[in-house]
Formats: sequence, structure tokens, C-alpha cells
Amino acid sequence: MSEKQTILCAAAVMFSVVLAPMSASAQSVSPAEARSIATEATIYGVPLVDSYRIQYSFFEDRNNHEFKAPWNTIQNIARVYTPDDKTVQTPNSDTPYSTVGADLRSQPLVLTVPAIKKGRYYSLQFIDMYTFNFAYVGSRATGNGAGKFLLAGPKWKGQKPKGIKSVIRSETDFATIVYRTELFNPGDIDNVKKIQAGYKVQTLSEFLGRSASAAPPVVDFIKPVSAAEERTSLQFFNILNFVLQFCPTDPSEKALMARFAKIGIGAGKSINPDSMSPEMRKALQDGMADGWKAFNEFRETQFDTGKVAAGELVGTRAYLKNDYLRRMAATVIGIYGNSKQEAMYPIYFTDSSQQKLGGPNRYTLRFAPSQLPPVNSFWSLTMYEMPASLLFANPLNRYLINSPMLPNLKRDADGGITLFVQHESPGADKEANWLPAPSGPFSLAMRLYWPKADALSGKWKAPPLQRVN
Repeated sequence: MSEKQTILCAAAVMFSVVLAPMSASAQSVSPAEARSIATEATIYGVPLVDSYRIQYSFFEDRNNHEFKAPWNTIQNIARVYTPDDKTVQTPNSDTPYSTVGADLRSQPLVLTVPAIKKGRYYSLQFIDMYTFNFAYVGSRATGNGAGKFLLAGPKWKGQKPKGIKSVIRSETDFATIVYRTELFNPGDIDNVKKIQAGYKVQTLSEFLGRSASAAPPVVDFIKPVSAAEERTSLQFFNILNFVLQFCPTDPSEKALMARFAKIGIGAGKSINPDSMSPEMRKALQDGMADGWKAFNEFRETQFDTGKVAAGELVGTRAYLKNDYLRRMAATVIGIYGNSKQEAMYPIYFTDSSQQKLGGPNRYTLRFAPSQLPPVNSFWSLTMYEMPASLLFANPLNRYLINSPMLPNLKRDADGGITLFVQHESPGADKEANWLPAPSGPFSLAMRLYWPKADALSGKWKAPPLQRVN
């Protein structure tokens, strides 16, 4: 068995071996065992550490240009994402966002949504610190009627108050709520602003008109490392230890946490690389490299080939069944992606001949008559410059083509639609269907919001991207 196969097999077991707790001292294990544990902890920890990086920049670091609002405060963005937005990889540029960082340690939050006219998609995606999508509110999940929903943390023991439609439970003390509100066209932005103004967030005591609960302890939030440093810096493990303080251990992971503790990984623990032996420090660094090697192998053999779709990488804890490698892949490829029932993401990293996509080439994507993506809401195709997986700045300021643009797209003679994906203009007569590409490597992400049964079952397939030169 090759080294790559060994790593993948180890990851595929998903760390299910039951091990007795041992000392947290890294000196109690051999460098070989420490390397193996560090590999597992890297695969397990990337989603928690990278999500914390985003939460810190959005809700804590007021000096960060990406700062949104303090915890438990909604921030509405009455625009779509552009190339200037660089914190979240593979961002959606279809729907203006609203965001809430939820601190649920002392009391729940009450989230109010207004009545929204039928035909306009909206959703609230609830993401815990593990990056599980643990609940939804919106067009698909709860309808477009007005309602109030209570979001509670793991310590809350109260009863559902009068006037609350349902109680949503987070298994972690902090959570992120991502709102998406469909924008039909640039002239529709004032309507979106009115809807966003109807989104309301209150603490439970505010909702009930009572005096505020005791404030939770002040948190000394640890400074995150960059996305690039997450791959090599041993500070990664200290950030993981910090985040785990707010993540009560799930019963299915008690043995795993005991194993992690053998190298000093666990809620509130810390590691000091400077005090380690050179052999132990190298073991942890090699373990991190092995974790990323497992991810790269998974991506190349499973995701890039289409064997595993993006929607299969995200969901609830029950859905993912402790498949940590898939959870890591979801984070790196496109953190905070929707569960497949809410949105599907056919992604193009290669063309129909399995060659990687690059700006020097020209491509077409053709939807045959009656073969547009089957959705209850809308679909889009978005361009991303690689390797950063961010939106590509171009003279047209066109980052995607989506179904609201259909009236302006040119039809083929048989009624189908051909999109032109390339760096240079395909000509004035074809520019309506042109999605500008970078001069270097890129990828494409299709999004199907509220997909229909044919998409979910696989009966409908995304058309191939054809290289035309």
C-alpha cells in the first residue's frame, strides 16, 4: 500500500478506535504516535480553526475591514459580494447577506423574520463551531410567512415562550447565522433593503421584556492565524484548544478527545512548541502535513473527479456521521456551504477531457432545451480565480450568470443556451452570454437554490464544460 493510500485509509476510519485516556503530556507518546494523532487532529480541527478565523474577523476584530457587527447583533449588507471580499473562500454573489454571530452562553436569541412575498427566496443557515449546518429557516424550510424562532445554546433548559414558532438548538456556545435574500436585479436592491430591515435579533430577556440575564464571562479571544498559516503553524493546535472550550464533547467523540489529549490537545489545554524536543516538534509538523496530504488526495480522487459532490460534504452531525475528512474538505473548498436540500453546487475544476481550467483556453457550457438546472428558486454559475477561490475582477464587473439574467441571454437556434467562458471577449454579438475568466487558473461553481427532485436524485446532470480550442 502506498503512503497516500495509507493516509487515506487512516482518515477513512474516522478515528473510531476506542482508546483509554492518557496523560496530556506529549512526552508520554512516541514521535510516531504523536505524528499519527496530529494527523487526525489536523483533519478534525481545520473546520473549527478556520471558522473561528472568520468569526473573529466578522464579530470580534473591530480593526478588520471585514468586521460585521458585535456578537448578537445583525448586520445587513445591501449588496452582493465582490472581489474586494476576501475572508470567505468561494463566496456567493447572488444574494445579499445578513450575518449574526450568536453568543448563546447566557441566554437564547429570538430571531424575527418578516413576511416575504412568494417567489423571492430567502434563508437563514445556522452553523455551529464544528461547521455543522444544524438548522434552517426560510423559503424551503419554513415558508415565506412571518415568524419568530428561538436559538438556544447547549446549557439552556427553559421552555418555549409564547409567540415562538420553534426552538432551534445549537450544540456549541457560539454559532454563526448566515441570511441570504434573493436579489432579482440591480434595480431590486431597495426591496431587499426593506426585507433586511425586517430581520430582527433580540436576547430572550429583551423579547420577554424582562431585566437582562447575568452577562457571561468576558472572553479573551485568541488571535487566529491566517488561512495559509493553518497549514503549517503549530499555533493551529492552541487555537483548536481555545475553540474546544465552547464545544461540549459529543458522546461519539469522547475516545477521540482522550486520544488527542495525549499530545496536549483538548478544551483549555495548551502546547508550547519551544519546550518540545526537536523530534516531537517535527512529529507534530509532519502530522499536520499528513493531514493536508490526506485532504489533497481526497480532493483529487473524490471531489475533483465528481465522485463526491459539494452537497455531500456538509450537513448535520447526524448526516456526516463523524466523517471528518469530508468536513475538512467542505471547509477548504467552500466554507459555510449549504446542505444539499437547500442548495446544490456542481463545481468545475476540469473540462470535459479532465484538463484543469485555465484562462488561455476558451470554453462553452451549453444547456440543451428544457435542460436548465431544475430548481424551485434560482440557479447561478460563478467564476472563481484560483488558488484563492475568490471572485475575479473584470471589466464587466460580471462575476456570474444566473437565472434572473435569462431574459437577456441569447438563445441557440434550438432554444438552448450556450455560455462562453474565457478571458478575452467572444465578440460583441456573444457578450451577453460571456462569463469573463482570469488569464490564469480558475474554477466554476454552479448553485441550485432549493433544488428539485430531479437534481437531488441525480436524474439531472450538470452539462460538461467543453474546451473549444
